Amino acid sequence: MKTLLSLLLLLLATCSLLLAQGQVIKGNASYYADKFHGQRTASGEIYNKDSMTCAHLKYPFGTILKVRNPLNDKTVYVRVTDRGPYVKHRIIDLSRAAARELDIIRAGFSMVEITPFLPNEVPFLPDENGPLELPELDLLYMPAATFPVPAWQNDTMRVTEQLKKLTSTWNLTSP
Repeated sequence: MKTLLSLLLLLLATCSLLLAQGQVIKGNASYYADKFHGQRTASGEIYNKDSMTCAHLKYPFGTILKVRNPLNDKTVYVRVTDRGPYVKHRIIDLSRAAARELDIIRAGFSMVEITPFLPNEVPFLPDENGPLELPELDLLYMPAATFPVPAWQNDTMRVTEQLKKLTSTWNLTSP
């Protein structure tokens, strides 16, 4: 009975996630004040005002969100690194760089549309000739013990006599 209930809950959670992934959320966006630059975010990262990051209450850390300003049709992609905003009628806090790209710096906030970015839904258009073929690489590995001359002898910088004496007594053995 427990396994059936667990399976049902898992199925319900999966279906709700699949339905929510393509959902467009509309609301007001604001941006971080400059005083938060260099501060630690809820995810543990250090906030940088020049990065394309955001704060959202629900999406997991690391989620990529597509944020569109419907007033000027500009779009940015941001990564969730913090929690917030904790202000009524705001759904996302953007970094200063993302807000600048969307042209909401002067107003302080703006209406936006948020859509989770799903990398598996990015269309791929191959060339007319078919898929791109990459050449194979031939790599030659040489174990460090087989180098014929110690590195300090090839070095053009001065090496102290004490270091030369120390390394000259080392016995190099091959594996």
